Amino acid sequence: MMSTNTEQVTIEEKPAEEKPAEEKPVAKPVAKPVAKPVAKPVELPAFEKNISDKIVEKFGDKIVVSFVKVNRVGINVDKENVHDVAKFIRDELNYDHVESVSGVDYPQDKEIEVVYHIGSYSDPSLASQLIVLATRAEREENPIPGKDATRLPTLRDIFYSVEFHEREVFEMFGVYFTGHPDNRRLLLPEDWADLPPLRKDFAIKGR
Repeated sequence: MMSTNTEQVTIEEKPAEEKPAEEKPVAKPVAKPVAKPVAKPVELPAFEKNISDKIVEKFGDKIVVSFVKVNRVGINVDKENVHDVAKFIRDELNYDHVESVSGVDYPQDKEIEVVYHIGSYSDPSLASQLIVLATRAEREENPIPGKDATRLPTLRDIFYSVEFHEREVFEMFGVYFTGHPDNRRLLLPEDWADLPPLRKDFAIKGR
């Protein structure tokens, strides 16, 4: 009779491997907001501020001071008050002539701005000073210069020197100056039938 010895095999179970503890992310220090330096109020030049203050004192909210800087004061005013402001600048502030007049076309606003650069020959303290006086006229989409609503009161009776400047603005932008003694064109032919050539919608034909 055969006997079979059954060998008992003992299998040693390996201990379960321990997972390493999850490392918690280290919280980054929150950066403190950098304090912005407090902007110091801009100190306006005293001489020019004194000029703008006199105009504000006289006309209040009828005008807007657009800038005050060395040798320059900017004043914006509507067309109903531009004549009075110009007269005050001449009579009370001793500015005696207009050095130049320029136009700016703002089709998006349906307006044309006219800017007078006013200086003084007679007052030595104003020799390097300019007042930049700006006003706006209605802009016609289909202009008929001299026969539409694009008009401003002339300053010719206040400052003689605007005579040719306003004529040029009339022909180049179509702004008619009511009260001007000679609103004829200055450079363009009298029978000019196209748009005023410095308007932004003017197109040079053939190019």
